[in-house]
Amino acid sequence: MDFGKLIVRLVVGGFFMGHGLQKLRGAFGGPGLEGTEQMMTALSMHPAKLNARAAALSETVGGAGIALGAGTPFASAALIGAMATAVRKVHFKSGLWNSSGGWEYNAVLMAVVAGLTNDGPGDLSLDALIGRKRWGLGWSVFSVLAGVAGSAVAIEAGRRLAPPEEDTAGEQGGPVSTDDPAAGTTAESADPSI
Repeated sequence: MDFGKLIVRLVVGGFFMGHGLQKLRGAFGGPGLEGTEQMMTALSMHPAKLNARAAALSETVGGAGIALGAGTPFASAALIGAMATAVRKVHFKSGLWNSSGGWEYNAVLMAVVAGLTNDGPGDLSLDALIGRKRWGLGWSVFSVLAGVAGSAVAIEAGRRLAPPEEDTAGEQGGPVSTDDPAAGTTAESADPSI
């Protein structure tokens, strides 16, 4: 039996589900969809309403897929996409280490779900019921490429769909504040672990 994989899946998938439910429903002290929309606006992820739902559902459904070992490559792609977006829009500017707000933790999570895709979710999974105890390297590469591509498309669409009055200096490499004065929040305070 693959108890080690089950533990990893339940913990990583479960926390992703919780994180997604924070965005989707305001569960566990999260911002809910309204706060997530404000965060998406602050991050220039337009349209904010669509991107808030996409992020919330990617984490909730992707986390459930990992926890259950169901459609593992697709669940991984959704989570890798969410984490790649968080790296590019929030964490990269702070460097590598998480202690400085960097992208180290996001990279660890992406590696875990890509590794689970490669080695498979194990015997105690829904994938195993359809004969997929192991997905292999090709599916792992697919999950990484699909997640990164989805992230790139969402970020570029956000840039192109930005309202004309919005400052897009951050896309050219200049600093952009993620503060939303109207809401009294920043992207990081609305969801500090994105």
